[in-house]
Amino acid sequence: MAVDAAVATAGIRRGPGRPRDEDIDGQIIAATLALIDADEDLTVSRIVARGGVSRAALYRRWPSLTALVAAALDVGRTVPPPVDAEGDLREAIVGSLLGDTAAATSGYSEARFRHRIRLVMADRTLQKAYWSSHVSRRRMPVEAALRRGMEGGILRGDLDAEACFDAIAGTVYYQLVVRGDFFDEPATRARVAAAVDVIWRGMLA
Repeated sequence: MAVDAAVATAGIRRGPGRPRDEDIDGQIIAATLALIDADEDLTVSRIVARGGVSRAALYRRWPSLTALVAAALDVGRTVPPPVDAEGDLREAIVGSLLGDTAAATSGYSEARFRHRIRLVMADRTLQKAYWSSHVSRRRMPVEAALRRGMEGGILRGDLDAEACFDAIAGTVYYQLVVRGDFFDEPATRARVAAAVDVIWRGMLA
């Protein structure tokens, strides 16, 4: 899906002739993001009007408005690479988690980041769709590294890798979502580091 190029050229239309499929994909995503950024109601009618495409074209690519919005919210994010667990496991895992969080917040304007949180919190169906189609995939490299640490005797063998991920990542999201702080502020990062130290000590074998 040629999303990034489409977002960069949102609002630009091609000349005569049938657009390539990837162009239509990008127009639909760009239109959806434009509505999100403007904090406007997200409806199929608004999206197709803004994107200059048909309802049929939209539904050929996404089975529902929920699936489309979940895809749009994830623009610019990728699955992190495997975590290198050969050296300092804690640093590798925390670096991967915090790096992904920093990429998430820097890839969006603050307005888009907060709109994303508001949208998924206000709509449980969208929240679950976004989790299943996108968020859960990005956890896999860190969870795999945690399991390797358990198997190698670095971490306690009775740990739940998913719960460990939640605990570490939760320290970051608490700062951003509950406290309303910025991730790149030194005080924020210091609080996250202190919380992660407490969690990590409880995970060690």
